[in-house]
Amino acid sequence: MDARQNITSDWQDSVNVLLGIALFISPWALNYATEGSAALNAHVVGAVITLMALAALFAFRVWEEWISAVLGAWLIVAPWVLNFSGNAAATRTSMVIGIAAIVLALWSANEHTTGHMGAGG
Repeated sequence: MDARQNITSDWQDSVNVLLGIALFISPWALNYATEGSAALNAHVVGAVITLMALAALFAFRVWEEWISAVLGAWLIVAPWVLNFSGNAAATRTSMVIGIAAIVLALWSANEHTTGHMGAGG
């Protein structure tokens, strides 16, 4: 299967790429770039989610999905662990993208491991 087919058949990973990019740029887009721990967390976790999703698109391994799911769980608790829960934009972004990353990663892993992928997947 070529890369274009992967991007459309593995749509969950394609969406996770976009979520990772959105998380990475969110400190600037949502005006919390000066919130040190929130911004650094968004940059690092956003970059890793993006890289894991890209890796899954080109050479799927179930562990890539598990890393994305764990990062999603981290995003949900990060506002309290890193003490930026007082920033509504950073907290909301972290939680929404965290939940979406978990759902999409587990969905993709399930489709790959249970054989529910379309022809060639």
